[in-house]
Amino acid sequence: MSTTATNKQVIFRDYVSGFPKESDFEFTTTTVELKVPEGSNSVLVKNLYLSCDPYMRIRMGKPDPSTAALAQSYPVGQPIIGYGVSRVIESGHPDYKKGDLLWGFVGWEEYSVITPMPNNHFKIHHTDVPLSYYTGLLGMPGMTAYAGFYEVCSPKKGETVYVSAASGAVGQLVGQFAKMMGCYVVGSAGSKEKVDLLKTKFGFDDAFNYKEEQDLNAALKRCFPKGIDIYFENVGGKMLDAVLLNMNLHGRIAVCGMISQYNLQDQEGVHNLSSIIYKRIRIQGFVVSDFYDKYSKFLEFVVPCIKEGKITYVEDVAEGLEKGPEALVGLFHGKNVGKQVVVVARE
Repeated sequence: MSTTATNKQVIFRDYVSGFPKESDFEFTTTTVELKVPEGSNSVLVKNLYLSCDPYMRIRMGKPDPSTAALAQSYPVGQPIIGYGVSRVIESGHPDYKKGDLLWGFVGWEEYSVITPMPNNHFKIHHTDVPLSYYTGLLGMPGMTAYAGFYEVCSPKKGETVYVSAASGAVGQLVGQFAKMMGCYVVGSAGSKEKVDLLKTKFGFDDAFNYKEEQDLNAALKRCFPKGIDIYFENVGGKMLDAVLLNMNLHGRIAVCGMISQYNLQDQEGVHNLSSIIYKRIRIQGFVVSDFYDKYSKFLEFVVPCIKEGKITYVEDVAEGLEKGPEALVGLFHGKNVGKQVVVVARE
């Protein structure tokens, strides 16, 4: 057997300001040794699926002390790193053997050498579901929806729930979890196709296209005549301004992401903040990695839901590593319908 293989890679060319472009990445081919160094605890994996996620934009900026604790900048000239699903080719690690499947941080390349770390890499035990789901529903985005909704929002049956970017990897699940709790759920998205998906496929009670609304405050009043108890925040900006005017007494806002701000040189300020006082609103930011200790509990809950057809999940699949940059850049223009996945190899 040959001890080396060609390894296609997506290289990060330089720090990004403004919207990322495909030219910020470079496609190269190198070679990789198909074995791990003697005595090391590293693992050689073949990458099958890669995940495109909005937080990756934060890692494309120049190193910034304010985000460093959460998302360190990508090293220039190296493959970008993200969540992926991979098969073990060779292992020096006691917890992994050849043939095992895992999900976690890997390079955007055909083969990666990783050192598995708790909360960074997870062995895959349920293989009777689509493996790509571990980039989404059964991986980081699924855990984000679960932790954000159940742990941060403290939901109660009958409450009103609003989800922005509702057809994305996280939003589509938050809406379904809220419906399972007996909540009234409305989502917003940026196209007619996505709005239809929210109502017909994900079971949202109502949905609207924010791009067609002249007045977001009026749109929210129309959808929530009795106000909003829970807002699952994915976008920030003017949407948050409007939501604050429509929150109910003791409302909760779980701040998961702010995709409207990631590409701005100067982030927008927030209006209507005094509503927080009058309405005793709790706004809490959260990061999924703080909740990975609940991952096995999450799987016990969600895997049966998938098998029983209680949860549906929509993926937007790009075929081939060379399509990765286009797929990733497309996230910031709303091109993806559902969870954006890149297929590197189906096996």
